[in-house]
Amino acid sequence: MNFKTGDKVVVIAGKDKGKEGKILKTLRKENRVIVEGINIVKKHMKSNGQSAGSIVEIEAPIHASNVMIVDPKTGKRTRIGHSTDKKGKKIRIAKKSNESLN
Repeated sequence: MNFKTGDKVVVIAGKDKGKEGKILKTLRKENRVIVEGINIVKKHMKSNGQSAGSIVEIEAPIHASNVMIVDPKTGKRTRIGHSTDKKGKKIRIAKKSNESLN
């Protein structure tokens, strides 16, 4: 999985298709990501000593294949490629514009 926390992505499949958001968390073992404002579900919270029970809305994980990175130059979705910089460090690049993502 080539996504990192903080990447701006667009959803390409599912009920939130076309929406954009920032990655809050990556779940590498499950190949899923949690995107800000995407795949909102209602969760019933049990009451504890400090707060009463309630129904809260949280972001649920979405499969990584259903999101694509947003190109920083054009603002459209793109694939991720890998290259090396002048110092020999491996970096991620946007395939459409060859712009660095790091």
